[in-house]
Amino acid sequence: MSLNGQDAAALVCLLDDDPSVLKATGRLLRSAGWAVKTFLDPNSFLDQARKLKPRVAVLDILMPVMNGLEVQTQLKDVSPATRVILLTSNDDAHVRTQAMEAGATAFFLKPVNSDEFLASIESVVAGA
Repeated sequence: MSLNGQDAAALVCLLDDDPSVLKATGRLLRSAGWAVKTFLDPNSFLDQARKLKPRVAVLDILMPVMNGLEVQTQLKDVSPATRVILLTSNDDAHVRTQAMEAGATAFFLKPVNSDEFLASIESVVAGA
């Protein structure tokens, strides 16, 4: 499968209910050469993830319709190979533990350290 001429394995999907975070994070990833698809709505994201099977999904934790942990759980069913990175403004140790125990590969606080975040994306896609 390809997306704009790129392998779907290089696709990073972003889910956040804040349009400014989507814009900034998407811009950062695109500047590093990644194909990016952004979503404001968890249900729309899950529907597309079922079709696109992205290699990486970056999920916000606190969202009004469905929180990031719920999305992470449902994502396992619709695209089991998709790796999850969580991005949040609320550093809750319990939530971090739940996310990592459920299989998240990384957990970042907003505003994200660009170098660490991009290195994490690279590591996930490389299969590390």
